[in-house]
Amino acid sequence: MSLEIDILNGDASWPMAEPLYNAVWPPEVVKTLPWADIAFAHADLRVLVQNEAGDVVCHVGIYRREVTWNGRKMRAGGIGGVISREDSRRKGYASIALNAAVQTLKDEGATDFALLFCEPHNAPFYVGRGFKPFDGEIWCEQPTGRVRFEAIAPYVHQLKRAPLRGTIDLCGLPW
Repeated sequence: MSLEIDILNGDASWPMAEPLYNAVWPPEVVKTLPWADIAFAHADLRVLVQNEAGDVVCHVGIYRREVTWNGRKMRAGGIGGVISREDSRRKGYASIALNAAVQTLKDEGATDFALLFCEPHNAPFYVGRGFKPFDGEIWCEQPTGRVRFEAIAPYVHQLKRAPLRGTIDLCGLPW
C-alpha cells in the first residue's frame, strides 16, 4: 500500500478536501454537533493523505495567526479539520497528517505554539501526540461580534512557548 502526503494551499486544495468533509460531516451530522452554528476560518494550508486510488482519506488544516495571550502578541499555528474517512481510520493516517502539520509549523520557525480544539472523545488522541489542555478562556470573532469560544476544548502544543492557562484571543474566527 502506498500513500501520498501533500501540503497544499488551503483555498486551492479545497476542491480535493471537500468530498472528504461531506462524507465525514454531512449536514445532517453537523447540525447535531456542539459547534454546528460556529463560523470557522478557512485553512491557510491543508495536509492531504491520498490512498493508492488517489482518494483523499485524511485531512488536517493549518492556520497561521497572530493571537494574544494575556494581552501579549504571539504566533499561533492552528490545527483544525482533522478528519479521516471511516474506512481509513485506525491506520495511522491522522497521526501522519497531524505530525506533518506540526512539523510544517516548526519548519516555518515563526510560530510559538500550535492550538487545536477537540471534542472530549478525541482528547486522548491529541494528548498522546504531545498536546496539553489549555486551562483558560478563548475569545474569537463571530459574525455577531467577539465571543467567548466554549463549544469545544482547546489544546496546545509547544513549538517555542505554549501557554497552558490564561486568556487567548484568536483575533479572528476559530479553526
